Amino acid sequence: MTRRTDRVSEIVKHNVSNIILHKLYDPRLSLLTVTTVSVSPDLRNAKVYVAIHGDEAAKKRTLQALNHAKGHIQSEMASHLKMRNTPSLKFFLDDSEIKSNKILSLIEKAVNEDN
Repeated sequence: MTRRTDRVSEIVKHNVSNIILHKLYDPRLSLLTVTTVSVSPDLRNAKVYVAIHGDEAAKKRTLQALNHAKGHIQSEMASHLKMRNTPSLKFFLDDSEIKSNKILSLIEKAVNEDN
């Protein structure tokens, strides 16, 4: 990524986090964290990765709520960004925590088998 896309990614991440925290009043959006944002090189699309705490049903409901509020989040973000085009948002589940826990459990299992 270029320096500009990195800067825009951080700005979008900050704005989306603030909008979700302060402007959206949906109870389904209580236990989530915006982990990373990846902006396309033309700055027209942004993939927003969120870590959602809870069971699978809660994760599904939260992603549905985010996709339902996507237009509102983009319009709020457009008022804060000084860009010609506001990136179109797509929300994805960040499952890196689950993967890292699985890897840690495999490492612990291997260490215990060696002992």
